[in-house]
Amino acid sequence: MTFYNTKTNVPYRVTLDTKLNLFIVFDQRNSNHFATGVTIEQAVQELQKSA
Repeated sequence: MTFYNTKTNVPYRVTLDTKLNLFIVFDQRNSNHFATGVTIEQAVQELQKSA
């Protein structure tokens, strides 16, 4: 499922690593660009920082 950040209009895809209990957010346009976080919001913020 693809989501959009309404502030930056960046599409992203969310997965949950159940072994590490981390959310992984992938940039929909570049799957090599991703970030992790304990919450979805934290992972999205990290993705934006690394953009």
